[in-house]
Amino acid sequence: MYQTIIEPRVSETDGVGHINNTTVPIWLEGGRNKLFSLFNPDLSFKDWKMIILKTTIEYKQQIYFGRNVEIKCWIKRIGNSSLELYEEIWQHDRLTVQANTIYVNYNVHENKSEIIPNEIRKELEQHLYEEGLNGQ
Repeated sequence: MYQTIIEPRVSETDGVGHINNTTVPIWLEGGRNKLFSLFNPDLSFKDWKMIILKTTIEYKQQIYFGRNVEIKCWIKRIGNSSLELYEEIWQHDRLTVQANTIYVNYNVHENKSEIIPNEIRKELEQHLYEEGLNGQ
């Protein structure tokens, strides 16, 4: 599992006193930085590989300013050229968000997907999600 701690900002808080739902996808993306580094070690957008295809987010509880959140990211499935992530956001021992996201390893110059290289696949396999053993 990949873990990232985020400190909520005042500007992310909405009029009803909790973190705005539009902030959550940005935080989830922040939890993927280690994955981006696997596919793009120099983090250059010139040859960016990780293209998002789909994301679904389920809001479980409200998130508040003043307490850090923890983003947890597992690999749920590895295909030939795509991978599915299972992600959670926790705040103060409470599961607040669950998400599933699909990315494809993509060659922007040739405008087509590419097979995930074996060395990256091996690293991804170390972070596989096993239902009942990880998270909730």
